[in-house]
Amino acid sequence: MKTIMRAVALFIAFHFSFNTSSAQQMTVTSDVIDCGQVVFNQPVTAEFEVMNTGTSPLTIADVKTSCGCTKADYPLTAIPAGKTFPVRVTYDARQMGHFYKLLGIYAQGAEQPLMLIIKGVVVDQVVDFAGNYPVKLGDIDAERNYVEFDDVSRGERPQQKIYIMNNTEETIQPVVMHLPSYLQAYVSPSKIEPGKAGMAIITLDSQNLNEYGLTQTSVYLGSYPGDKVSQDKEINVSAVLLPNFVSLTESQLQAAPRIVLSTRKVKLSEMKGGKKKKTEIEVSNQGRTDLDMSSIQMFTTGVQMSLPKTRLAPGETTKMKITVVEKDLPQSQVKPRILMITNDPENAKVVIEVER
Repeated sequence: MKTIMRAVALFIAFHFSFNTSSAQQMTVTSDVIDCGQVVFNQPVTAEFEVMNTGTSPLTIADVKTSCGCTKADYPLTAIPAGKTFPVRVTYDARQMGHFYKLLGIYAQGAEQPLMLIIKGVVVDQVVDFAGNYPVKLGDIDAERNYVEFDDVSRGERPQQKIYIMNNTEETIQPVVMHLPSYLQAYVSPSKIEPGKAGMAIITLDSQNLNEYGLTQTSVYLGSYPGDKVSQDKEINVSAVLLPNFVSLTESQLQAAPRIVLSTRKVKLSEMKGGKKKKTEIEVSNQGRTDLDMSSIQMFTTGVQMSLPKTRLAPGETTKMKITVVEKDLPQSQVKPRILMITNDPENAKVVIEVER
């Protein structure tokens, strides 16, 4: 992989001389098109929508591709100012596996190119998602409307996929909107035809998470770039960043705190009360040093918790009081839970589940 990336970097440096001020007279709606799964030896074509943003007609002088396996089709006549034009890039799909191909478009008189990228994966046969799509995200059917990144350590970049289906009568170009700095996302393939499936791929950059414990946000899946944000397109994203104890010595591990709970699962049917159901969990420290319980958070609304003490000396015990307002529990697929981050190396994350 490193060799491939170095080759790509050298190709850009020596063949395209790419920089951010290049190709000022051309802009593109999207400079990357993901073709998704492509069947071996069946060429795939991606179409880029490019605009002449200059004040005079534009002529394409040259097009350079990263290999002979990629060919481009573009207008040979001048494009009037302010007009859009298609650039079609075809990959021959004669090699199995992932592909990432670059294309440089040079306008007449321009020293730097407009860079385009076509990518995907060549397979023996297209494998579709075998599950259901019970959730509606705007006009798009989806297998779920939440993403959970559990047990993440600083520096990791885990990915989650949400499979989606276009059940409309038009080709869509889905986009994940309102991403915070610690999330990146794209949809594969970039355009999904009617009746076809794809997936939204969301990546967590844990380096950009500020605190240990639970971080929650919402992103939105639009049907096209510039689509409006609305609650019916919402995807709930949660991430749990854990402290790292790898640097502890054997003696420090022997002297560590140890959290013990009377249970890690409570059932609504066994809780006391009417509209507000209540129960208690006994929490004790059976280690040799003080136990710290921090970042105590709820994964969902409708669950409340109180803890008299968040620091327990060795041998000390306290009681956690849990209250559940069932009508306030969200109707999503996310399970109601309570999260605690502790300084117990064997239980850095403690989750208490609430069963409906």
